[in-house]
Amino acid sequence: MYDMDLLERTDTVNELLARYGVKFGIYKNNTFKEQLFPFDAIPRIIQKQEFSYLEKGLKQRVMALNLFLKDIYSEKKIVKDKVIPDDFIYTSSGYMAECEGVAPIKDIYSHISGIDLVQGKDKQWYVLEDNLRVPSGASYPMIARELCRRSSPATFENMKLEDNRNYAKLLRKTMDHVNIGGHTVILTPGRYNAAYFEHSYLAEQTGAHLVGSADLRVENDKLYYVTYDGKLKWVGAVYRRISDEFLDPINFYQGSLIGVPHLYDVFKKGNVALLNAPGNGIADDKGIYYFVPKMIRYYLGEEPILQNAPTYLPFYEEDLKYVLDNFDNLVLKDVAEAGGYGVVFGSKMTKQQKEEFIALLKKEPRRFIAQEVIDFLDIDILEQGKMVPRKADLRAFVLMADEPMVWKSGLTRFSRNPDSFIVNSSQGGGFKDTWVLSQ
Repeated sequence: MYDMDLLERTDTVNELLARYGVKFGIYKNNTFKEQLFPFDAIPRIIQKQEFSYLEKGLKQRVMALNLFLKDIYSEKKIVKDKVIPDDFIYTSSGYMAECEGVAPIKDIYSHISGIDLVQGKDKQWYVLEDNLRVPSGASYPMIARELCRRSSPATFENMKLEDNRNYAKLLRKTMDHVNIGGHTVILTPGRYNAAYFEHSYLAEQTGAHLVGSADLRVENDKLYYVTYDGKLKWVGAVYRRISDEFLDPINFYQGSLIGVPHLYDVFKKGNVALLNAPGNGIADDKGIYYFVPKMIRYYLGEEPILQNAPTYLPFYEEDLKYVLDNFDNLVLKDVAEAGGYGVVFGSKMTKQQKEEFIALLKKEPRRFIAQEVIDFLDIDILEQGKMVPRKADLRAFVLMADEPMVWKSGLTRFSRNPDSFIVNSSQGGGFKDTWVLSQ
């Protein structure tokens, strides 16, 4: 369904991506390393009807997660009704006591959600993770599609595709929906952040101001950004790309050099919108992931459309027994890790590693989840001019304004290692465009 002309121009597109600085950075061993995110021109193609199914499931899931966040920082009905154990909430590294009783503008907590899915060989889609803090990645398929159109216009002349260039419009609508009347800014931690390219690109595409903490100032319970000539401009919405703990050195981590003093005080008084709201980490805790199907039933009174990967909580004695009995067939994940880190396969451990891990599991059962290994579909990539199969996932983006909006595209990440299920860019993976057919 794709033109060979596009595939022959893969190197050209990657050269253009490099020229535009489409990179990501990682810190490893206290060293910052910036590298290209390899692009593969063979698109992932999703049929219109199949995407409609995904769209319904994604909207349902994000609505339930937003209701959970509102509940957990207010009445906590889901805990009182014993759907989720209270100590499971309060021991989560993502739970923030400072957010108790603080409601964001229009009760929207996750304005931009990145939901990671895989498609099994049974053709069933499974949700692997919910990313509700500072999900990244939309900029890569956006600019890749643009460069592909430029490099091979013939490929797109007769292709009936959903146009992915509307992400900036959806994001702007999301920001404007909660903006209380001032300017909109994108707050970046700076040049050495892993996703700095995305921060600057989205600022350009949406018309928002790209700012660092030094550009913002709190005065009289309002937030302002300082223009190049020293004038103060009122800010009504901040799309922040800084983690919760570094957002405000007065209210959170005092050693933060990239946050804005008293920003959270302005937020608490309803004088600025923060996208996403602080405290969302409790909802994308990998342990809380286990309970999302229960949330959907509890808050919406509906059966989940999208399924979780079969998951076990060693926190529960029955689940711990199952994990120990089936250790070699499971993948174990540290709930506090991200980016493909903290993921181990029981079948690939040595005897000593298993013994050490099981001892840790018994000592800290809340720290881990275990999942069945989903044999998800291989998709073709180009490697040295040949098509070879590799594992891939899909990060779908759901934006929330007056209702949830699913971007008809997404970030498809793939492993370049034929023996690996881990597709994250920080683990050496590449990315593809995701084509959603329009008819």
